Amino acid sequence: MRSLYTTILALGLLLSEQQVYAQAHNVSAGYQKPVDPLVIENLESWQDMKFGLFMHWGTYSQWGIVESWSLCPEDEGWTQRKAEHGKTYYEYVKNYENLQTTFNPTAFNPKKWADAAKAAGMKYVVFTTKHHDGFAMFDTQESDYKITSSKTPFSKNPKADVTKEIFTTFRQEGFKIGAYFSKPDWHTEYYWWSYFPPKDRNVNYDPVKYPERWDRYKKFTLNQLNELTSKYGKVDILWLDGGWVRPFKTIDPTVEWQRTIKVEQDIDMDKIGAMARKNQPGIIVVDRTVPGEWENYVTPEQAIPEHPLDIPWESCITMGNSFSYVPNDAYKPTKTIVETLVKIISRGGNYLMNIAPGPTGDFDQAAYDRLAELSSWIKTNESAIYKTRTIAPYHDGDYYYTRSKDNKTINVFHLSEGIQYEQPNVFEFTVPEGFQAKEIKVLGYKGKVKWKQQQNKVTIQPIHGALQYATVIQLSTR
Repeated sequence: MRSLYTTILALGLLLSEQQVYAQAHNVSAGYQKPVDPLVIENLESWQDMKFGLFMHWGTYSQWGIVESWSLCPEDEGWTQRKAEHGKTYYEYVKNYENLQTTFNPTAFNPKKWADAAKAAGMKYVVFTTKHHDGFAMFDTQESDYKITSSKTPFSKNPKADVTKEIFTTFRQEGFKIGAYFSKPDWHTEYYWWSYFPPKDRNVNYDPVKYPERWDRYKKFTLNQLNELTSKYGKVDILWLDGGWVRPFKTIDPTVEWQRTIKVEQDIDMDKIGAMARKNQPGIIVVDRTVPGEWENYVTPEQAIPEHPLDIPWESCITMGNSFSYVPNDAYKPTKTIVETLVKIISRGGNYLMNIAPGPTGDFDQAAYDRLAELSSWIKTNESAIYKTRTIAPYHDGDYYYTRSKDNKTINVFHLSEGIQYEQPNVFEFTVPEGFQAKEIKVLGYKGKVKWKQQQNKVTIQPIHGALQYATVIQLSTR
């Protein structure tokens, strides 16, 4: 089984050169299946949903930079701090943290996001409540470095607690709610202590030598996560990022970035997980890249596994090139988004697509355009997407497969290369041995489908009519 869980970064997508180093994300070895019945039930429901919205948003959107990574000296090579933002490192950090004093996203309207995402077929949302910079997009009582602080202009807005507004609005539209939270916090003295300069993304002191300071960090983290899971209504997923904050014994020496972790950074996930489950029974906990009880599903980043995985998994992939807002970002064509969704669900995963709000508090119009274009295709083909599971041969040439959970229906997706979708003259594909179709239909096609099956080979005569992005063929035994 180990071969299924090791690094699977062979992509069906291209990565931006600037993102390759930081975004490279392996899949942990040794998945541990949950035993809590409520967690198992929640995971099953989550796996039925297939398609979710990810949003990276913070003060950094004002500079249009790659989230908060530029604060980390280790990552300067790919984040490229701009001179106008600070001539020295410390001037840069000061100016970055002063972004709090100008953050005023008055166009913020989560209902607009929820409506567009729901129409496009998304079923759950994961929002960045705090990135590595430590700026809280929620009303934490542990720090004044937050959107609701009097230092932040937007604090005077009645929707200042954007996490509350997003969670409440999306929940009302039937979405599962996910809270992204960074385990490392580069703002607090308990993680990056000003007595030492930061060298890399890790804690900049040795927690073994300074246990009292590390204990304060553990308490700080626990308290913030307690706030998120007790004061913001029903939360279905706790999505923990910053996998270098982990017990030293869990480091996988075969993974390059994990070899850079030189000190113990155990924040007591057993205590955090127990607290989260007490506050939110059945909550899915995703302690990314840290195998064990608290990594309830695995999360390849900007990547699609080459083969199906028989464990719960999700690919988080950007609609543009960046996870955070970048002016004039290049958004993927709707056809590419459809193809990405098909490839992911045929291999048993969920697609968490990231759209980054800008400094005004809204998406680029191009993102809304993609969601609107996606909505009609999703609506036509939803029965082949949601509540489905994998079935061999999974992928054969231009054809990709899913099945209904009762095994009575097989869905066959046909994709084509190129900018525009092109149907073949004749659809020809295999079905599993022993599967005998009684009815075949092409979703969205109103004409009569002429087909024949010989053993496990199915042939469908030409379909006359324009189908966008992909063709979905549904075979039923009923």
